[in-house]
Order: sequence, then structure tokens, then C-alpha cells
Amino acid sequence: MRPHHWLALLPLAALLGAPFVANRVETTVLGLPFLLAWCVGAVLLTSATMALIHHLDRRDGGDA
Repeated sequence: MRPHHWLALLPLAALLGAPFVANRVETTVLGLPFLLAWCVGAVLLTSATMALIHHLDRRDGGDA
């Protein structure tokens, strides 16, 4: 396992930490409750993180 593969834990930490950090019912972001907006952000973070890991793997020349 290459060191940059540990980046995949970031979106997981964002989703698992959401109920403790982002549980604000009264706050809205673009009309969404803050917790739902946080989850949407985590999905986008997951896509960006996986693209970064893919880029780093290709640059390493690894066949994982």
C-alpha cells in the first residue's frame, strides 16, 4: 500500500464526523439542511480524492 492511498480515509472521516460536527438543523446551505449539504460535500470530496489518488498512482507508474 502506497502512502497516498491513506488519502482515501479523508472522505470516510468527513462522513463519520458529520453527525457530531454538522448537526445544525436551523442552518441551510443553498436551501439544504447543513447536514445534507455536508454529505453532498463529502461525496464531492470522495470524487476529488479518488481522482487525486488515481493521478498519483499513474505518476508513480504503479500497477497498484
